Amino acid sequence: MRKALVCDDEPIIRISLKNSLLGLGFDEILECTDGDQAVKTALDSLPDIIFLDVAMPRMDGISAAREIRKKLKVPVLLLTACFDRETVAKAKEVGVASFLTKPFREQDLWPAIELACAHADEVDALREEVEDLKDAIESRKVIEKAKGLLMKSQGLTEPEAFRKMQKLAMDKRKSMRQIADAILLTQS
Repeated sequence: MRKALVCDDEPIIRISLKNSLLGLGFDEILECTDGDQAVKTALDSLPDIIFLDVAMPRMDGISAAREIRKKLKVPVLLLTACFDRETVAKAKEVGVASFLTKPFREQDLWPAIELACAHADEVDALREEVEDLKDAIESRKVIEKAKGLLMKSQGLTEPEAFRKMQKLAMDKRKSMRQIADAILLTQS
């Protein structure tokens, strides 16, 4: 089931976009008229994609996109009649996937959705990869520090200290990082 959120203060835009999305196979289209409602609706209903008007009452589309993207990994497309460099720069900064210029042409909708979803998936995968690499580097630092402590306190060579940590990890069914943390805790 594919769900979309459309937020625009102009009813004609919402209706037109809703009908187009239904024609593209979306099962449920949620609608709202201002940025505050968009944030609440998105967080409550977890849509697959979000369309936000740039200029809305109570909270503009870019601010709403910022709040939504803090909590959800969902592609956001901005709807706008015109945009300038500053608007595009702000949109990039908050992770907006694409723009659709109003009045949008129906043939532009499907490619915009496909590209926005692909882009969002790619960005999310890269962010996860960066986090994994940060964790690996941090673990490596801790393991090296623990290995150095073993070498100093027990007079072991580097390979001996590493093998001792490996053996402990296998015997206790723990990760090398957990063993290193334990060594640092008991040796300090």
